[in-house]
Amino acid sequence: MTAEPTSPLAGWTDRLAALAPALIVAERPFRSQLTVRVSDSDAVAAMGSALGVAFPPVPCTFSAGSGPFGDVEVLWLGPDEFLVVAPPGLQTEIEEVLRGALGSHRGSVVDTSAQRTTVVLEGPHVRDVLAHGCSVDLHPSSAPTGTCVQTLLARTGIVLQVTGADTFTVLVRSSFAEYLAAWLSDACVEYGVAS
Repeated sequence: MTAEPTSPLAGWTDRLAALAPALIVAERPFRSQLTVRVSDSDAVAAMGSALGVAFPPVPCTFSAGSGPFGDVEVLWLGPDEFLVVAPPGLQTEIEEVLRGALGSHRGSVVDTSAQRTTVVLEGPHVRDVLAHGCSVDLHPSSAPTGTCVQTLLARTGIVLQVTGADTFTVLVRSSFAEYLAAWLSDACVEYGVAS
C-alpha cells in the first residue's frame, strides 16, 4: 500500500483560512514543474508549439494557455531559462514532449516538480502584505498582470507571478513553505487578522 503524499502546508489549512478577508491563501500542491534551459529560438518555438503554449519572449513575464496538457504556464526565469507549470501528474509526459521538440538543439529539460509548492494569494491587502517582505515594486504600474520574477520574500527565495489585479502566485521551496505561512500570518496582523 502506497501512502498518499502530504502537501507542505497541509497542517496550515485552518490558520491560513483565518487570514481572510485581508488575505485569501490557497495552496495548489503537487503541480508538474519542469525547468527548461534552451537559448536557440527555433527550439524555443518548437517547444512552445509542442506544449500548446508559446514561451514568453519578454523578460520577467509568463504566458498561459490551454493545450494538450490542460492549463499550462511558461515562466521566464532568465535569458535561457524557463519554468513550465502544469496540472499534477503530467511531468513525465510533458518532459517527453519537450525533449522531443528540443531535438538535436543544445538544452535541457529537468523535472523539478518536487522542489516547490504553489501558493495563491489574493485579497484587498495582498500587495501591502507582500511589500512587508519583498523588495520588488509591486505597484500595478510596475508589476502588471503577467509579471513573473525570481525574488526574496521574507528572506525566502520564491518565484512570484502577478496573475490578476489582486492575485499573486508564489512558488516556494517545499522546505520553506511553513516558514512562509508563518510569516504571512504575522504580516497580516495589522490588517485586523489575529496571528
